[in-house]
Amino acid sequence: MRPMPFLHPAAGLIFWIAIAFLGATQIWIASANLLNRVRSAGVPHTRLDRGSLVVVMMTSGVAIGTAFQVAMSVPWAAIAPGVPAVRWVLLVVGVATIVAGALLRQWAIITLGRYFTVDVRITDGQPVVHSGPYRWIRHPSYIGLIAAFIGIGLALGNWFSLLLLLVVPTIGLVFRVHVEEAALLTNLGEPYRRYAARRKRLLPGLW
Repeated sequence: MRPMPFLHPAAGLIFWIAIAFLGATQIWIASANLLNRVRSAGVPHTRLDRGSLVVVMMTSGVAIGTAFQVAMSVPWAAIAPGVPAVRWVLLVVGVATIVAGALLRQWAIITLGRYFTVDVRITDGQPVVHSGPYRWIRHPSYIGLIAAFIGIGLALGNWFSLLLLLVVPTIGLVFRVHVEEAALLTNLGEPYRRYAARRKRLLPGLW
């Protein structure tokens, strides 16, 4: 069965609005990164990305592209194909999850302020941020991105698409988390170690 956004005009409208909002968030993130680069020009910093940005971009892009193809070409993997009410619920929950994930990313980046960058780098004098969503988890922007991917999978209503969008980007983000954690521990030292000891990386109570 084809995904709901491609079957019903109303479903397609709300789905693509959510996707556009997520895309606008990504453009805003790129703009915030560029602005912070300009602001910090000349300020000493250490770049410790180790290719993690490329890994995240590749895993995310592959997951999204493949998930749409699978949702269209593997209809037998549709979730609840004979129950329209369930598929509408999945669509609405998926769209809400996409928007919530994008908003969480925005909140995290606004909280970081001038210390936000898309690659892993440490600026001289950078503090440990523990306000906003950082009160509960160490990498809220990444869990927001994972949530948005899960939302897309739910809205597409296909088991394989959902699995792809959950697993593949998460692999890239877990690698990114390890790179970022090593950089923060090395460069921010004991303040970050104390902060990390009281908060999980992505999921409160789990990891």
